[in-house]
Amino acid sequence: MNQQINVALIGAGRIGKLHGDNLLAHFPQVKLTGVASVPLEAGAEWASQKGIQRITDNYKELIDDPTIDAVLICSSTDTHAEIIIEAAKAGKHIFCEKPIATSVPRIMEALEAVKQAGVKLQVGFNRRFDPHFAKAQEMVANGDIGDLHILRITSRDPEAPPVEYVKVSGGMFLDMTIHDFDMARFLSGSEVEEVYATGAVLVDPAIGEAGDIDTAIIQLKFKSGAIGTIDNSRRAAYGYDQRIEVFGSKGQVAVANVTESNTVLSNGEAVVSEKPQYFFLQRYQQSFVRELKAFFEAVMDDKPTPVTGQDGLEPVLIAMAANRSVKENRPVPLDEIRKELNLL
Repeated sequence: MNQQINVALIGAGRIGKLHGDNLLAHFPQVKLTGVASVPLEAGAEWASQKGIQRITDNYKELIDDPTIDAVLICSSTDTHAEIIIEAAKAGKHIFCEKPIATSVPRIMEALEAVKQAGVKLQVGFNRRFDPHFAKAQEMVANGDIGDLHILRITSRDPEAPPVEYVKVSGGMFLDMTIHDFDMARFLSGSEVEEVYATGAVLVDPAIGEAGDIDTAIIQLKFKSGAIGTIDNSRRAAYGYDQRIEVFGSKGQVAVANVTESNTVLSNGEAVVSEKPQYFFLQRYQQSFVRELKAFFEAVMDDKPTPVTGQDGLEPVLIAMAANRSVKENRPVPLDEIRKELNLL
């Protein structure tokens, strides 16, 4: 591999442009040589502003280009697996936004293509690269809290998504909570063994009419014996609520919300601090840069990516178990899901 990596960006929506901006701003050894956008107009103005001359509405033109070393897949979820398969067959290294697919057989097909081609795949679970969460995970892995007993994750969005988005999102667990399922595995260092979830429609009745939920509590049992909870809401009036607490036999580590400043006003009437940063683009800006850095280092140094295809599969299986748990009002073992999918 040459010192310079030639990269194509497939998908120039909000997350694609974010990755493109970060690539151009932080990685001089990486050249963004082309952008694929559907419709073309969605990415054309941005690409022109960034000095990117090659833009197309046919991503295959970029995949078939032998001068391109890697692709960043930021297109709609329903296209991820197909593009992974085609990119792998063309010998491209792949960074793909989550999820790989909402169908497990399709995920397995994509992972097999990557394996057969011998290329690298990193899945975009960016929260692992947040410096606060990464530090907490390091402490847990180092034994600073002793044996893990309880993991608590709070993840609440500042506002609910449009109903039209909800209809094509795959549902709350596959769209939103999937990040928390990944964080549960990352922070605990253990696989999830059983899921017991309950959900409600408390934010927007239209979300319920679309067949989804907007509020949930998920209980997890880990193979290590530890237990965990995740609480989700599609709308927190005070902003983007992202907190964790990992409790063990020797102590605990916690991560609080990140605010625009740590200024606190105290007077005779109240003690007032700032609200959490508004949403994921602000809260996780550093993590998006750090995940790309890890991917490019894996490509240049020929080492494994830190978030593998298997890491992309496991949260989908947990989400499937959570959906079944809500519908059937019972704990669902992960092995039940695996057995049905011939993964055992």
